[in-house]
Amino acid sequence: MPALQDPPVRHSRLLIWLAIFLIGLNLRPIMAAIGPVLDTLKLNVGLTDVGAGFLTTLPVFAMGLVALFGGVLQRWISPWKGVGLAVLVIALASLIRGFGHSNEWLILTAAVGGVGIAVVQALMPAYIKNRLGERAGQGMALFTTGIMAGSAVAAGTAAPFAEWLGWPFALSVWSALGLIAAVVWRRSTRHLAPSPAPQRFALPVRSRRAWFLLLFFGIGTSAYTLVLAWLPPFYTQLGHSPAFSGLLLGVLTLIEVGAGLSLSVVLPRFPDRRQLLFTVLALGVAGFLALIVAPNALVWPAIVALGLSIGTMFPLALIVTMEHLDDERAAGALMGFVQGGGYILASLMPLVAGMIRQETADLTNAWLIMLVGTGVQMAMVPFILPGDRLVPGSWRLARAGA
Repeated sequence: MPALQDPPVRHSRLLIWLAIFLIGLNLRPIMAAIGPVLDTLKLNVGLTDVGAGFLTTLPVFAMGLVALFGGVLQRWISPWKGVGLAVLVIALASLIRGFGHSNEWLILTAAVGGVGIAVVQALMPAYIKNRLGERAGQGMALFTTGIMAGSAVAAGTAAPFAEWLGWPFALSVWSALGLIAAVVWRRSTRHLAPSPAPQRFALPVRSRRAWFLLLFFGIGTSAYTLVLAWLPPFYTQLGHSPAFSGLLLGVLTLIEVGAGLSLSVVLPRFPDRRQLLFTVLALGVAGFLALIVAPNALVWPAIVALGLSIGTMFPLALIVTMEHLDDERAAGALMGFVQGGGYILASLMPLVAGMIRQETADLTNAWLIMLVGTGVQMAMVPFILPGDRLVPGSWRLARAGA
């Protein structure tokens, strides 16, 4: 990836932070708007539960596939150009949904939008690490908070938009947000210029720790994709209105936003990340248990627990991964590997849940699978030791204190 030069003094750092947040806002509406209007889509375009699962699986799978080649991508295109073009691709995919009223168009736009999302997520971590230096952890927290905020807004407004202006508008209105983000991103990066390309690092496919981080991130992200795709349909099936079910996902995601923002503040107080990891995973266990045992009676405790857990786990898993490297040039390769494989793993969960619902007319087994997965994550936490580092090139793990 081309290195970045310092911008002129007049270049506002606030604009950089705003641009990072706005780009994040665009990375989930194309998926989050589906669940609240699923019944409408099933009625109007004949969408099945398995097809609905594909509408989340395809973007997430594309995100993972592109992220695996993030190192190549960073050498092929500068991050400021790549991110700007990718957010326009996402906007175009959203816009097309206002005109293509069929299963095929929904699936096509899901795939195209997923590629755009993937390009952003492959380029942004290294950009943030380079531009923000010691504040990269806070930058990643802000970026992922933007991602969750976009999800919250889309989930909370999709059903009302569909009721007032029709489902095509509810799915395509997010293209305007993409245009705004592209303009701000362009203004925040217009002074940046490339310098000679740095050393290229191969994917750490032989590193046990890299696979460990991939699995940890993938399981945690599976919780996110499962809730994103199927929480609203789960509650509409229990007799609640689409607007209320979408509101539940919106509130849950707002809690995720609050958790992400809080993480950027409290992170320096926890040099041993395992304390935070145990806490947020325990909240995840409590949330999934509530959905299994008493989804109506414990709806709000479940929403709060899952929101806090997912909202903290998503950025924290990425931060823990980044902290395994002191060399910022290798960050893209490791983050691409962890996010790529992790997203591919996480993309399976919405599809599995769709199959379960189509066969059993119930999602309880899907929540149970995720409960077990969260337990596996808790068993992995003790092996994430403070001070562990990966040596770029060989990708050998240098143990803390060694």
